[in-house]
Amino acid sequence: MKQTILVTGGAGYIGSHTCVELLASGYDIVVVDNFSNSKPAVLDRVGQISGQEFPWYEIDVRDRAALARVFGKHRFSGVLHCAGVKSIAEAQRDPLKYYQHNLEASLTLLEEMAERGLKRLVFSSSATVYGECTQIPYREESPLKPNTVYGRSKMVVEDVLHDLASADESWRIAILRYFNPVGAHPSGLIGEDPNGTPNNLMPYICQVAVGKQAELAIFGHDYPTPDGTGVRDYLHVADLAEGHVRALDYLGRETGLVTFNLGTGRGYSVLEVVRAFEHASGRAIPFRYAPRRSGDLASYYADTSRAANTLDWRAKRSLGEMCADAWRWQSKNPGGYA
Repeated sequence: MKQTILVTGGAGYIGSHTCVELLASGYDIVVVDNFSNSKPAVLDRVGQISGQEFPWYEIDVRDRAALARVFGKHRFSGVLHCAGVKSIAEAQRDPLKYYQHNLEASLTLLEEMAERGLKRLVFSSSATVYGECTQIPYREESPLKPNTVYGRSKMVVEDVLHDLASADESWRIAILRYFNPVGAHPSGLIGEDPNGTPNNLMPYICQVAVGKQAELAIFGHDYPTPDGTGVRDYLHVADLAEGHVRALDYLGRETGLVTFNLGTGRGYSVLEVVRAFEHASGRAIPFRYAPRRSGDLASYYADTSRAANTLDWRAKRSLGEMCADAWRWQSKNPGGYA
């Protein structure tokens, strides 16, 4: 029988691309999402791409009774937990919201899973749990010293998962530390569509290219990097989606808890991304320099050898492909899913 995976936050940017990859890999899926930062139309488009129908429910994962009803209707073989809030700037302004959404939702989900005897979980974490580190690239063993509320909210959930796995060896848990996902599905049907003003570089560049924003603000141009702008490990969201499926497959064979960095293993500066996008789109991207933002680091990128050796996973798509796919999405959908 086909395995059915519950995807929390499955209408979000990462979740929707992962749903496509799960369906292409032979899994059945059930999606739950409260659509606080996504739209139901996303799931229609996932169906278009995959040629498959699947059930979805509009619920908040923190609502234990609603979650229990979903568990009561389906027999799951695993959970992919993508639900959460993710703006670093907003988290600094409203820490209670971030601890409530990211921690409470995870605890509610874990309690329901434990009660049902379902102990196979892939958790969406973040490279922000590392914070500033003297040793780059970041390895999974690097010290966890997040310097943002968002990073700390992810680290606390990771701590819970470690304690859970230590107390009960039958749990199968993969923690995936994302670096900087960008791009879109090559069909142009699904992509990143943030509410309001984008907080991340690529969607902001896309909105400048279609005229929704006047110019790009580059925060800091005096970092100790080759061109003075911040360096990040950007990876294609489709590569990231494939990493989720590899992790889920791995948990079908192994018990215990394991953590994986998912990135390309190299960094690109903000200016490199801008120039690559201009080349891919044929559009000039006007920009201005602005002061550094609190919590931003000069440079970071991943050591991805564990994912390569354990999951046989490597990011395959180039920066040019990331920009071309992001532009295809935005140019086909200048207003996003609206």
